[in-house]
Amino acid sequence: MEILKHFSLNQNITTNKSIPTDADSKILSLRPAKLYDYVGQTNTVKSLKIAINAAKKRKEALEHIIFHGPPGLGKTTLAYIIANEMNSNITITSGPALEKGGDLLGILTHIKEGDILFIDEIHRTPKIVEELLYPAMEDFAVDFIFDKGIHAKSHRFRLNRFSLIGATTRVGLLSAPLRDRFGIFRTLDFYTDQELIKIIFRTANLLNIKITPDGAEELAKRSRGTPRIVNRLIKRVRDYAQVKKQNKIEADTVTKALNMEGIDNKGLTNLDINYLNTILKFYNGGPVGIEAIAATLQEEADTLVDVVEPYLLKLGFIIRTSSGRKALPEAYKHFGIALKNEKELKQKNIF
Repeated sequence: MEILKHFSLNQNITTNKSIPTDADSKILSLRPAKLYDYVGQTNTVKSLKIAINAAKKRKEALEHIIFHGPPGLGKTTLAYIIANEMNSNITITSGPALEKGGDLLGILTHIKEGDILFIDEIHRTPKIVEELLYPAMEDFAVDFIFDKGIHAKSHRFRLNRFSLIGATTRVGLLSAPLRDRFGIFRTLDFYTDQELIKIIFRTANLLNIKITPDGAEELAKRSRGTPRIVNRLIKRVRDYAQVKKQNKIEADTVTKALNMEGIDNKGLTNLDINYLNTILKFYNGGPVGIEAIAATLQEEADTLVDVVEPYLLKLGFIIRTSSGRKALPEAYKHFGIALKNEKELKQKNIF
């Protein structure tokens, strides 16, 4: 297929990884390789097309880019696509992997002209490593210190012009000096059901799966507005249909398969449901602090903030207030719980 032909370029641009095996290629091939294949994030795609075309006309490296948004919305995929569109090599790493300055210097000194460095979870980059990025991003140079004390000498090493693409789920944790050095700042939002349906049919075509329109619609509703989740769930539904000897996936197939996986008709998982029940029942609807919820669920607070809350905020099930998290009427309705003192709460402008 055309998409597989395009993606074959990606096997040559991941310079810090070995060439993918055939099994890896089948997984990676679900990623689009060109902007025209990318579904959703319309404004971001338009902005990137202009920036890429302008950089290619000037024969310059692309400006540094930061992508912000919840996990699974396509930040890494866009980095691969940009490398393909720019006909550049891409080196991939992550903030936590850059433990020492030498780790970053080793990468930067091997980058060629016009190459792309992608740092996932860039907000978790250690401070000492982050400070090395400042001159590298701005002046395309890094400073080496030789010897110690009165014999210390500084040498500035010039780098090839490159583009840094950062991805973060916690943009508020980025320091101002680092954030301000990015020329393009784009926030990725959750996908609509119609956009997810397009992705479902594309994935089904690549995986040779037959799915009906109503099946795709039901799957989209349960995918939390996230392409990564929709691609994961379609494989689980495929397994269910294959074992049950169904030659195509219908809405009923999706419902039965995902109910078995513990995913309800809004895409809520067991963790989401436990989170909401903690607020609704244990803390009488809130407000309650995130640390108290995390302690009750025996989960990390960062997991709740990064994974659970963004989708619940989108659904209008919870609200963040200065005094903590509070359940909204939609959450009560979803669980069939009577809303106590709704009139009084409205008078207090809580809802």
